This record gives sequence, structure tokens and C-alpha cells, in this order.
Amino acid sequence: MIKKTVIAWTVITLSGLLSAQAQRIGSTPEYVTALTANWKGERLPDGRPKVPELVLDRLQNCTLEQIWGFLGKKGYRNQVEKNWVILKPGETMTGRVVTAQFMPTRPDLDSLVRSQGKAEGRSQKGGINIWPIDVLTKGDIYVADGYGKIKDGTLIGSSLGNAIYGKTGKGVIFYGSVRDMQELKDTKGFNAWVKGHDPSYIKDMTPTSINAPIRIGEVTVLPGDVVFANEYGTVFIPAHLVEELVSASEMTALRDEFERVLLQQGKYPSGEIHGDWSDKIKGEFRTWVGKYPKKLAITQKDIDAYLAKEGH
Repeated sequence: MIKKTVIAWTVITLSGLLSAQAQRIGSTPEYVTALTANWKGERLPDGRPKVPELVLDRLQNCTLEQIWGFLGKKGYRNQVEKNWVILKPGETMTGRVVTAQFMPTRPDLDSLVRSQGKAEGRSQKGGINIWPIDVLTKGDIYVADGYGKIKDGTLIGSSLGNAIYGKTGKGVIFYGSVRDMQELKDTKGFNAWVKGHDPSYIKDMTPTSINAPIRIGEVTVLPGDVVFANEYGTVFIPAHLVEELVSASEMTALRDEFERVLLQQGKYPSGEIHGDWSDKIKGEFRTWVGKYPKKLAITQKDIDAYLAKEGH
């Protein structure tokens, strides 16, 4: 009886949140919290998980393959989007996601959006495409679904790009386009992953939601996700998995480096190095880590837990 009551209460609560959210452009903190309920740490005022900056910095050292492999084992198999036009290839960007959904303009819906935006206190000066930019904070990455529109689908140009960088210190990921590529490229620290660029201005596009779930190609993206972006693609990571992912990736990288040392030394057959480690190899690994010349983010506790797992 108690279990049924709890389930019923949860359904009623979520239904109420969805009903209230359906009338808004910007999501309520309560709705964002419900979307990201697995996160147990600190939150930003808008409800998004506040993944620590140190973890975001450590994430930059991971690879797309490491992240993809880790998330796949957790059941998240649709988190990677590729084939981007990248403003500055060769750079890696990580940050907390702010989402925005754009749709082709339809007069009756556009009128409703503008009216609701005014009721929510959103800026009435300039285009309504600036509304998602207004909510950005330090460490955020603006992620928008522009439904792949290139001509007349330019969500930002150089002026808004500089405004975004000034607020976040980061860049953007658009399933759509931008203009002023040359000027944006000259903006130090700013980067962009887009599906194209065009000299035209934005036209006939309406922002229908801010900080709600959106689709970016093959990925469902939630507000508060953490994104990893490099020249090989973008991967969107649920906030509650980021720290575990980073530690696992760092351990994998450390193991790979140690295995290369053993292979070069020729002390053991390849099968013993790439397969399950013997106690002797585990002991050598501990000694090697103890003399590692660089500062490690992982702790001795992490190493002990890793070596204690079956198959290592």
C-alpha cells in the first residue's frame, strides 16, 4: 500500500511539473531538477547540476572513445554526434549545457511565444533569439537545435558570439548555422561546432523552449548535461556520471601507459600484459604509479579499487 502511494505521489508530482512547464518558454528549476534527479550534488539557481570546474578541466584530457565506451556500459548508447563544421579544429571544449529549441516560425505560435516571454520577463529589445543567451553563466555551453537550417538559420553572428564568450568563457554547439565565421574565429577563446555557416541573417525561426530536452542529431540532450567536444565529435554526458567517467578514463590512460612500458621492456608475454594482471604485475604497477613524474588526479583509493576488480 505504501509503495503504491509513493508511486502515485511521484506520478502526480511529475504530471504537475509537466503541466506547469508546458506553459513556459524557460524551464522552472523544479522541472530541471526532476529531469536530472540522479544528480545528488550542488545545483545552479536554474536547477541544473553544478558539476565542479575541476572535473570539467579533468574531462578535457579524456578521449571520445573512452567516454563513448564508458557511457555505453551504463546504457547510454546514443550520446555522440559527429560531422560538424568546427570553428577552431584541434581545440577541446567542456562545459555545462544550456539548451534551446528553435522551430520554423508559425505566426500563431510565434505570437504566443512572444507573449509568454514577456510574461516571464524576457528582453523585449532585439530579436527573441537572444533569450537563451540572456540566461548563460560562467562555464556554460549554449547548445541549440536549429533543425539543421543553414541559410536564414544563423543563430548568432560575431556580436552575439562575443556576448556569449563574455558570459561563459566558452562557445556554442548548434544543430544549425552561424554567420561571421572569420570574425568569430578571431575571438580568442571562443569556439563553435555547427552544421554550416551562411552570410544571411536569422529569419523565420522561433525559440520555443529554454533548458528543456532537445534533440541534437542522434542525441537527446538535457539541460545540465556536460558536453565534451573536440575535432572528432561531441558527446553529451549525464551530469551524475561525469566524475566517475573521468576517474575511469584517467585510470585507463594510466594503465595503457604502463602496459606500453612493459611491452617495450619485454619482461612479460603480451598476453599477460593485455589480459588479467598477475599479482606481480599489479605490484609493479603500484610501484610505477608511486614514481609517476606528473601530478595525478586519481587517488590511491581509486587505484586500489581498480586493481581489486575482477578481470584486472
